[in-house]
Amino acid sequence: MGILRRMARRLRPRRSDGSAAPGAALPTGRAAREATAAYLGEFVRTHVGVEAYVEPVTRVTPATVMLVATDGEWTRRRVPDTRAAFLLARELGIPAYDVQRTGYPQRMRDWNSRQRILQRRRAARG
Repeated sequence: MGILRRMARRLRPRRSDGSAAPGAALPTGRAAREATAAYLGEFVRTHVGVEAYVEPVTRVTPATVMLVATDGEWTRRRVPDTRAAFLLARELGIPAYDVQRTGYPQRMRDWNSRQRILQRRRAARG
């Protein structure tokens, strides 16, 4: 058994007796692509001014697409390849950028900073 399958089994939700919970199989293939497209579509519908930033394959990560809203909130999902990410952005009707050429938007870093501050405040309260 390959290492990836062993790791996937460890990540699946388990019952208290150690057996896999029903419906705990990770989606693969078509189901995973449809779930990703649905999630990203929902993000675009519920946020203002969303732009896509396409991240290339590296030695440790697959190709990904990061959606960033006007307020800086962001989400990232795996895609089969960079071409698929640009096609997905076109289908969603949002602009897409190659992150190697443009870099990440400052508003995303600002949003991350605000979230860290809010998290510290919540922790300090109790």
